[in-house]
Amino acid sequence: MQLEANDLLLFARVVEEGSFSKAADRLAMPKSSLSRRISALETQLGERLLLRTTRQLTITDFGLSVLQHAQQVQDEVEATLALTQHRQAQPSGRLRISMPNDFANHQMSQFLSSLIQQHPAISLELDLSPRRVDLIGENFDVAIRVGDLPDDASLAARRLTIFKPGLYAAPSYIQRRGMPTEPEALMEHDALRLLGRNGEPAMWKLSRKNEQWEGIPPGRATANSPELLTRLALNGDGILMLSNTFIQTYLESGALVPVLPDWQLPTIDVWAVFPGRRLMPARTRVFLDGLQAEFQKNPCVQSFDK
Repeated sequence: MQLEANDLLLFARVVEEGSFSKAADRLAMPKSSLSRRISALETQLGERLLLRTTRQLTITDFGLSVLQHAQQVQDEVEATLALTQHRQAQPSGRLRISMPNDFANHQMSQFLSSLIQQHPAISLELDLSPRRVDLIGENFDVAIRVGDLPDDASLAARRLTIFKPGLYAAPSYIQRRGMPTEPEALMEHDALRLLGRNGEPAMWKLSRKNEQWEGIPPGRATANSPELLTRLALNGDGILMLSNTFIQTYLESGALVPVLPDWQLPTIDVWAVFPGRRLMPARTRVFLDGLQAEFQKNPCVQSFDK
């Protein structure tokens, strides 16, 4: 025998209201439908729960026993609703986030600190590995991803910002090797190359009006860490291709200078990816909203929503 928990809830409401009419009004359902559901429950249980007359509704001894269980179900439902309402009003629980290591350390530390302080009931768990996690299979709430996104109907995405890459080098490197004046000259220089997700150095693609150039300059060093490549550039070890958001302070101080500033590189989208939009936990919502507000405050980037 399998009972419908909802039928037990209907039975408890009828007893609570003292009549089928009042219970039907509270439940916003036809009295006839409610009566049929209770009759079906009695048939399934094999005994009467209620004795009905035109003037009176009496609960049987068996009905009293069943009522205790029905009220337990009702209490559990109400407790679950209360928990849900509390969690929506008060963000809480473990928030699992995946993002690139250098992005977290360079761009996110202050924001994450503010999030922890403003929402003490949230517990952060960060995966800073370079791999692309399976959000649903590994139970992640959000992943920060850079570049193009594959089509995936099970995921939703919010575009946070657009990075604007450029070429940069230390004055000491320029003094030693000279400033390239055309993209072709990059093939005679030392490049600090960022490793792509395919395990190969990322292509350098430059454009100026109708002119196009692309190539992979000789690598002085190749790594999947923008932070490490930036440090090598600061030491004068080569020309770096990177978003200016990572090196803005070095540009302002003169520790790095632009190379081929008249040439543009393709912009790079930065996304927050999460499992769908329906029934989003409050902790995820405050993280996404706060993250987007953080990017909107940064004058070095453009902010978008999708």
